[in-house]
Amino acid sequence: MVDYMVVGLGLAGTTFCDTLRRNNKTFVVFDDRSQTSSRVAGGLYNPVILKRFTLSWRADEQLPIATDFYTKLENFLKVQFDEKLNVLRKFASIEEQNLWFEAADKEKLKPYLDTTLVKNENLGLKVPNGFGKVLETGKLDTKFLFDSYEKWLQQENLLYLETFDYDQLLIDSSFIEYKNIKATNIVFTEGYGLMQNPYFNYLPMQGSKGEYIVIKAKDLNERNIIKSSIFLIPLGNDLYKVGATYNRGQKDNKTTEEAKRELMTKLDSLLDCTYEVVDHEAGMRPTVKDRRPLIGQHPEYHNLWVLNGFGSHGITIAPWAARSLYDRIESNVSLLEEINIARFI
Repeated sequence: MVDYMVVGLGLAGTTFCDTLRRNNKTFVVFDDRSQTSSRVAGGLYNPVILKRFTLSWRADEQLPIATDFYTKLENFLKVQFDEKLNVLRKFASIEEQNLWFEAADKEKLKPYLDTTLVKNENLGLKVPNGFGKVLETGKLDTKFLFDSYEKWLQQENLLYLETFDYDQLLIDSSFIEYKNIKATNIVFTEGYGLMQNPYFNYLPMQGSKGEYIVIKAKDLNERNIIKSSIFLIPLGNDLYKVGATYNRGQKDNKTTEEAKRELMTKLDSLLDCTYEVVDHEAGMRPTVKDRRPLIGQHPEYHNLWVLNGFGSHGITIAPWAARSLYDRIESNVSLLEEINIARFI
């Protein structure tokens, strides 16, 4: 008998599992690696919506929790996957510069928007109007993070690499059982795979397909994350991740030439140097109609729970959301109404 079963090992699953570990709860995990969005994502944490210079939803509350969470996880795994990098927002005009300075005067944005204009000194970039610098930003190497955590789970015999068979789940009032494993609770953290879950597929997950390309640009030599109409994220060794597209129509993890052309067109308006595309990735983001996470208890089965729907700001949201669900289950702390799945019942 364990305290928890967790189904899915993307961002939601990993942050929830480590919340359990830190609280000395016993658990096992099931994952079949079918959901790729967490692995192919850019891994950025950035508290500001840079299209209109506003604070991301609850970012001032979530960012300190996320920073502390990932630092402690690095120390536990004895690896480094968190890189502190500035985000430089390209200004398209003088008017945008003025909007930036107006936003930087707002109390909640002051800690995150530098008021010193950054002049472009990189000959490989077309940035005539300079940049605004966002503070408290960086990126996680999500693939390395998940691989490292998966390795630890396997060493502890806590991970089952298999597709979860919902038909074999037995639900009792005091426990759940799956293939002779008993647990007090089960938490589904399946990303877009939630659509195949018979217990929670009534929830209004839209899903948004995102595609990235990886380029090699030997003459670019850029160490900051650059935001224009796309993100340009340095990976080291002259490699950069470029993304992302948003497509709600296609519901698969297949790359498309159309998305590649879209990214290259936007990249060409930013770069003034040669590059070659060396990789192309795609994944389904677990996005929700009202742009809020899906967290909570099944309306009929009290030991079935869901943690999902982080969208494109998952790096920042995930540790906060995992703690919210843990506190709800273990201490009966009420969930915020705007994240509670009860809003859809």
